[in-house]
Amino acid sequence: MPKKLQRKLPVPKSTAAAAVVSTGGADKGGGFRFGRNRVTPKVLAEFTSQLAVLLNAGIPITKSLRILEGQLPQGPMKRIARSLVEDVEGGTSLSESMTKHDAVFDALYTNMVRAGEAGGVQEEILNRLSGFLAQSESIKSKVKGALAYPIAIMTVALLVLMLVFAFVIPKFKSVFESMGQKGSMHWTTDTVIKIGEHLQWAWWIYLVGVALVIALHRVLLAKSTGYRSVMHRAALKMPLFGGLVHKSLVARFARTFGTLIQSGVPHLEALDILSASTRNVHMQAAVGDIQASIREGAGFAVPMGESGMFDDIDINMVDVGEQTGGRDRMLAKVADRYEGEVDRTVETTFKVIEPILLVVMAVVVGFIVFALFMPLLTMMQTMRK
Repeated sequence: MPKKLQRKLPVPKSTAAAAVVSTGGADKGGGFRFGRNRVTPKVLAEFTSQLAVLLNAGIPITKSLRILEGQLPQGPMKRIARSLVEDVEGGTSLSESMTKHDAVFDALYTNMVRAGEAGGVQEEILNRLSGFLAQSESIKSKVKGALAYPIAIMTVALLVLMLVFAFVIPKFKSVFESMGQKGSMHWTTDTVIKIGEHLQWAWWIYLVGVALVIALHRVLLAKSTGYRSVMHRAALKMPLFGGLVHKSLVARFARTFGTLIQSGVPHLEALDILSASTRNVHMQAAVGDIQASIREGAGFAVPMGESGMFDDIDINMVDVGEQTGGRDRMLAKVADRYEGEVDRTVETTFKVIEPILLVVMAVVVGFIVFALFMPLLTMMQTMRK
């Protein structure tokens, strides 16, 4: 593994906890992980947008929070809003109160709110946050949808085939034998029947095996840096999907970093937040190299180029932004570019995957049908003779 990937990057507690927002997560202030007791990104984006609207209307923060708490349905977000109201009325700042609910308000969120409080532009920051959350969730949903579609189709197809092989095809054996086909079946028929007989008793072994492989994968992904590096590199190199994963990572990097520095968060602190919220270790290493370059007084372009995660256009755009003092605007343009490419790649991927899946399924089903009809064709030919 490359030396730069072995570096351990700091992971702020609040940002690490934010990784569970989309799947739920228990936190010390009222967030929850499982079932219905979770705050989804959509709910958080709506809360942020509504709070920004109320503040824009000139309503004080405490009253705005009280209004939102009153209109929210029963659930974790309502309890969190009530806690925020109590803290702010007690003299605590909104950003400080939000840190108590770090499974919902991650480091990016709380730092932007803190920057808004310091600059007196809280409603503008919340508007920006709302847009960022909506855009981020949109990209995430598109990538997950593109990856989940073929997996779901193949999983259902395999389960159906296992059921057919295990419980339907073996019954044809006695039928073929009664027709006098015993010992003289075509190789395709013999293969299909043997697979069916094997799956009749061994199907549970394969299901348990798949479950164990998935469990082992999850454990290694959480515990082994080397395994995580290999899998993340494999994700970037996958046919069809690798480009989609890479583009979504760059889009998230540019959008998050640009939003943070536009909101007044210092560059190094913004990169800390970005590093901790990035799950791909190769992008995390690239962020770490950029941090090291900034600490040494150098620029962004060289470490971005050496990382292999950014193309020449991205590097030159950021370099121009750095020289002209408009880095946040250039990062926003990079994000727009990649988000547009993600949209186009998702559409193209679906168009390519659907016919491939249809062809694969047609071949498998055609083979089974051919194998089951061969004894009938053989018997008809025998009768004609």
